[in-house]
Amino acid sequence: MGGQAQAGDGPVVTPGDGSRRDFRAAVLDGLSRPQKAIPSRYFYDERGSALFDRICTLDEYYPTRTEIGILEACCGEIGRMLPSETAVIEMGSGSSRKVKPLLDALKTPCAYVPVDISREHLIASARALARQYPQLTVIPVWSDFAKAFSMPALPAKSRLIFFPGSTIGNFTPEAAVSLLSGWSRHIGLGGHLIIGVDLKKDPQTLQAAYDDSAGVTAAFNLNLLARANRELGATFDLDAFRHRAVYNADEGRVEMHLVSSGEQRVCVDDQPFTFAAGESIHTENSYKYLVEEFRDLACAAGYRSLAVFTDSATLFSVHVLQVRKLRIGEAAL
Repeated sequence: MGGQAQAGDGPVVTPGDGSRRDFRAAVLDGLSRPQKAIPSRYFYDERGSALFDRICTLDEYYPTRTEIGILEACCGEIGRMLPSETAVIEMGSGSSRKVKPLLDALKTPCAYVPVDISREHLIASARALARQYPQLTVIPVWSDFAKAFSMPALPAKSRLIFFPGSTIGNFTPEAAVSLLSGWSRHIGLGGHLIIGVDLKKDPQTLQAAYDDSAGVTAAFNLNLLARANRELGATFDLDAFRHRAVYNADEGRVEMHLVSSGEQRVCVDDQPFTFAAGESIHTENSYKYLVEEFRDLACAAGYRSLAVFTDSATLFSVHVLQVRKLRIGEAAL
């Protein structure tokens, strides 16, 4: 491990909530609801993270390559807008691939803090990035970014949260406002947020992006049940469920479901659940926005918009925001 990287043995500075106990509670609660559901954050075990990396390379899945193109084209301009000696905190860091153009463009970035719920993926990615940036302090944090966690002490004059990949779309607009508002305490008044936001577009393009012809997204979705079998002793028959993705125009979101092919009974930790034919487990929402809609959402969360960058086809957007107010009762750390 080169330089100041803190991504060696035992790199985790905050325990994550991806434990069996939390997963079990989420699954039991979700399957007990009238519309059965499992939170999408549990997609990302080691296999799920690897499958998502494959999804990002698919022809139908435009968000990743489009966002990378925007970042590569615009990070120079973004870097000139931001102060020197900045600590970059990436929420849901995954493979840490998208942060590299930003790190290259910033004026003397002093720390990188990847935050991710998939421990193995986090450690491997942090180690790889630390080797590529030997002068950068890399401090991985194993945690669910949507929940409260402790931020490590950072040698920085300013802080920036990087949240690419349109993951903000997995939250309802109300929950997104709460999430972004809460993050302001990590970066402080005047701190910055760079966030990827998928834009509204024709339903055919959206449908294909979430139901690819190679079946990788289907495998990614079904892996959630495989994980429950492995970690919770569940009895899901993966062949008895099929992947379904649909664009809900009224809500402005793509929904992913796992649909039961017939009547069946499944046990999770010895607790039984029955499924009717056609009944589904709702596994993910992905909200899409107009640029103006997301600006309004960011304003409601306490940020002001500094810049918005899009691709030529207006498929995707990258927003540069600045904290203009903190939530009452919270201060910058």
